[in-house]
Amino acid sequence: MSSAEPSPARSLLAGGRWFFIACVLLAVIVCAGAAYVSNPWRAGARAPSLIGGPFKLAATDGRTLTDADMRGEPFLVFFGYTHCPDVCPATLSEISDVLAKIPGKPVKALFVTIDPERDTAPIMKDYVSNFDPRIIGLTGDRSAIDQVERAYRVYARKAPQENGDYTMDHSAVVYLMDSEGRFVEAFNLDRKPEDSAKELAGYL
Repeated sequence: MSSAEPSPARSLLAGGRWFFIACVLLAVIVCAGAAYVSNPWRAGARAPSLIGGPFKLAATDGRTLTDADMRGEPFLVFFGYTHCPDVCPATLSEISDVLAKIPGKPVKALFVTIDPERDTAPIMKDYVSNFDPRIIGLTGDRSAIDQVERAYRVYARKAPQENGDYTMDHSAVVYLMDSEGRFVEAFNLDRKPEDSAKELAGYL
């Protein structure tokens, strides 16, 4: 055998070494890919949200507001109705207190009615005028409201009363959405308004 030719044993060792290196590289690639997919906060990407989605509703200023109109700035979303005796006005007051701590900022809050049969645009306009002007009242026909309720996983049910009137049982979550309209978290109002405002301003 010529001395210039590698021995079979040496060739086998070389092949094994390259096979080992290839396995290591493959493992690194797989692990890196798994970390990339599992990290929803990586730059430029987020995991798909199960809360939120497209909507097209009537705003209190007379225009039609869609989810696309909200892109570019974070916003809050709260579902309720104008005949609500306590939870709705209290929550909107708390949201107003938070917004007051970040004056001049473009962040907005949407108040979406769950009772469109009574909450017409003029009624919603009059109602939200009692709160921060950055709170926008939204209404629409029943099918449009049902669609946005499903998108935000809202519980809402009519509760008839003996006098023939009714109230609405409903969830009271305040949704924080980012500048791309993606759900971030249930916004915490059970703290000082300045603390809530500081978190909200962090998404601007």
